[in-house]
Order: sequence, then C-alpha cells, then structure tokens
Amino acid sequence: MTRKAYLIGAGIGSLSAAVYLIRDGHWDGSQITILGLEDHGANDGNRVAAYETEYGHKALSNKAGFLNRGGRMLNEETYENLWDVLGSIPSLTSPGKTLTQEILDFDHAHPTKDIGRLMDTRGPRTRGDADDYSHMQFSKADRVLLTKLMTLPESRESRLDDVSIEEWFASSPHFFTTNFWRMWETTFAFLRSNSAMELRRYMNRMILEFSRINTLEGVTRTPYNQYESIIVPMRAWLEGKGVEFVGNRKVTEFVFADDDPMRDRITVIGLKYEQVDEDNQPGLIDVNEGDLVFCTNGSITDSTSLGDLDTAIVEDERYAPSAALWKQATEHFYGLGNPDKFFADRTQSEWTSFTVTTNNHLLVNEISAITRQLPGNALNTFVDSNAVVSLVIHHQPHFAAQQPNETVFWGYSLYPRRTGDVVKKPFIEMTGREMLTEALGQLERVDTRAVKISAKTEEIWDSIVNVVPAHMPYASALFARRAKGDRPEVVPANSVNLAFISQFVEMPFDMVFTEQYSVRAAQIAVYHFLGIPSERLTTLHHYEKDPRVLAKAALTMLR
Repeated sequence: MTRKAYLIGAGIGSLSAAVYLIRDGHWDGSQITILGLEDHGANDGNRVAAYETEYGHKALSNKAGFLNRGGRMLNEETYENLWDVLGSIPSLTSPGKTLTQEILDFDHAHPTKDIGRLMDTRGPRTRGDADDYSHMQFSKADRVLLTKLMTLPESRESRLDDVSIEEWFASSPHFFTTNFWRMWETTFAFLRSNSAMELRRYMNRMILEFSRINTLEGVTRTPYNQYESIIVPMRAWLEGKGVEFVGNRKVTEFVFADDDPMRDRITVIGLKYEQVDEDNQPGLIDVNEGDLVFCTNGSITDSTSLGDLDTAIVEDERYAPSAALWKQATEHFYGLGNPDKFFADRTQSEWTSFTVTTNNHLLVNEISAITRQLPGNALNTFVDSNAVVSLVIHHQPHFAAQQPNETVFWGYSLYPRRTGDVVKKPFIEMTGREMLTEALGQLERVDTRAVKISAKTEEIWDSIVNVVPAHMPYASALFARRAKGDRPEVVPANSVNLAFISQFVEMPFDMVFTEQYSVRAAQIAVYHFLGIPSERLTTLHHYEKDPRVLAKAALTMLR
C-alpha cells in the first residue's frame, strides 16, 4: 500500500515538510495532503476581500484595499533552512531563478538602512549625542545582567524556567528605559512579561544583528509581501507535483491506537475534522499503517479579529483551534507539552495591527519626509506613545495587484489595551479611522518641519481607501514564559507516526518567531521518519562563537 502523509495546517512548516518529503525523501506529491483552515498563515498579505472567506472572519462593510496582519523580517545569515528550501522552488516572476536567488537579489538591490528607527519630538534620533539611538544606553548593571544571560550555557537553560525578562532585570529596571530595549521590544515584539529563556536564545542566535539593530541593516526583504513572494510560489510548486490542498478543513481530534496498555507508544490511526463551510459537516480520515501525520501545533494568527475604516474589531475569544488540537493530544499522552502556557494568557501575546491603503502617494511621501528615508527602510517607533505605536513602510508596491497610484503600509500597537494619546480610548477599541488618526497625531508630534503634516490633513483623508485593524491575541504567544517540557519535541518519544512542526516545538539553539524555526522542525521530522541521517540536516551557523562578531557586539554594548 502506498504511504501517505497528512499535514495539518497550510503554513510554511507544512509546505516545507512537503518539499522535504518530495525533494529528499523522493515521495510523489500525490502521496501528500495538506489540510488547512486558511491559506495565509503568519506569512500573510492579500486583498481585504480574500480574508472574508477564511475561518473566523465575518463580512466587512469596507472590503477595499489590502491587509497585512503582521510582518516577518528575514535574515540572510541565520535563516539557513529557509534558504535551503526556497532554493528548490522556482520563482514565478523571475524565470531561471529560485526563490532564494530572487529574494536575495532583490534585497541586495534594495538594502535596508533605517535612520528613523526611534522617533521622538526631535524627529529621528540621529543627532549624534547620548540619545542617538546608535547608543544602547546600558548602565554597568544592565551590561552585567545581559552578559550573564547571554553566556548562560545551553545545558543550564532550565535555570530560566518560567523566568520573565522583567524578573531577570529586576535589580536594574533601568534596562527598560534604554534605546536597546525600545528597539528590541518593537523589532521582535517582546514584552517585559515574556520569557527570559527566549531572550537568551535571541541574543545568541542573532548576535550578528546586535551591532546593527539601530539601522536594521541585517533585515532581508522580499520583493512583495511574504504571502506572494514565498507562500504562493511554494504552493504552486507543490500543486505541480501533485500535492492535494484541502481548505476550510479544521482537524479537531487525533484518533489514537489503543493497542499499547502502557500508553507509551503514540500511533495516530485517524483524524476527525469539521469541514468549515456552509454545512459544517464532520468527517474522519483513516490513517493507515505507514502513513505519517505532521501537525502545526499552534498558530500565532489563530483567532484574529478584523475591522475596517469605520468598524472596530470584535474580539474573537475562542481558544486557538490549532492549540486545541495539540491540547487534545496532551490529554492522551504525557510529555507533549503544555499549550495553555502559550494560549491561555493573552496578556503575554496580544497586539493589534492596522493596514493603510491610499489612492495616491501623499501620505507615504509625508512619512518619508518626517523620517528622512524612503519606503523600504522604515520601522519607526514613536517612543513616547502610550500604546507603543510603530509604523512599517515597505518598498512599494508591496502587493503585485497594487495600482501605480496606490500605496500600502501597516503599523501596530504593542500594548493595545492602553489608551491612545490622540484618540482617548484603548487602541483595541478604535476603528481603522481612529487608528490612523492616532498615527497621524504621533507623526505630528515628531514632525520637525516648518510645515507639518497636519497642514495636509484634509488631502490625506481624501486619499484613504481603507484602514483595516487586525487584533491578534496570540501574535507573540511563542515568547510566553515557559519551562522545560512546555514545548513538545518535534518527534515525541515513542511516536510511531506523529510529529509537531511549528513555533511551539522544542529544538536546541534556534529561535522562534522565524520562518527558520518552522522549516527546520519540518526537516527534522521528515528526516526522522524517512531514516535520513541527522548529519544531513542543514548546518546552522554559530556566530555567538565567532571572536570578531563577539568583539563587535562588546563594543556596541559599551556605547
């Protein structure tokens, strides 16, 4: 009987597992089925109307324009598995190139250099004094604690079980007033209440970026949004190989074999599901001997709520469906982690974004003039904003379907329960119009020009096509405080055919909130079940052991 693989979730982890099965395992694509609730996953970006047909979203009164629920910054040096996989996928728009070649060529032609990373009432912090954001502003105590965290051996990482970043720096709260922290928290979406363990991993894995975090010169950009630049070509290649994609399919329960009286061996023999459409029909997929199951056990875009220009979001209170499936597995077997650690406390993970579509370039040109940089360079954080608001201005166009006159950018609040400085209500309760009003107010506060942005308010509003709020309760769930054992192994002990491939699995050294993490989990899972030696896993770089990189980081820490 021909073996089959069932991949739960249609994000980059499942797509990569399918690539590895075909490329390295020599499977036929017809042996692989990908079951997804939506097409976009964390690498999203599409017309607003495309989201109305996806699970959990309702029809909007204004469906014009585009939506980015969030963004992912790539890195050329440390995303080894991502470039490995994309190196096997042909570009849809650049004949003769792989996706890796296309993305890196674009990035090298449009390098990032952010000179307006932090913004206050003086405009960009580039004056060259002690407040210039090239200065990290560490105190001696800050340096000691950060160094102690970074140099903690991986073998002793469990010392950080359930320790928050705030607890680690409790003896030096000054740390949270530094330029470093303001850049770090808004570049990677870390909260003070998040895991010190994950901060340690980031500081080691991304040590190469420590000395250039103020300009984001290590950020690798895709030609368009990542859905169009990565996910769509991967899906097209897999479909061309015969992989079956089943949409609107919510897997609700693993059916496990009960032939092991000690409950040690994990064998999936069936997948119960709901077809999420007009009929909501349940069903069962039989998983036969020799078949494999790869599960995305947790998605940071689950339970997203959308609004529009004049409609505030209505928060989706439901437990994340991907985590619910994971939780069902933990009720049958020990050692599969603790999903509640990541999905039961939204205060550790939520943030709210908003995407702005305009019918001319006026607003983006105004932002460029205020920040003193062209689109494609900018992640601008208003350091004095109560809700910690940031704007992300991409190279234009950010969507292939954008008309020449259109621009699209997005922003987000890291603390959406906080009240705005301009619009006096919690950010999460604002309509898209109010979120943009708040952002325009923040731009006005940092505008140092003689003729400020407020002089063009009427023209700006005439250009607005839509502003789409998106509240993501689990956007930073992968940074939640955790302890050893809270995340399952990629292939749990004694698992016959079940693997987990997501941001919520345990792997040594690597860091979450990256495409790299999901892709590597997929490679580990596929190689394990197909008997491919682990020595053939993609080699990871260890820049934290490079004396030159460490010396540069040390000099940065002293600035």
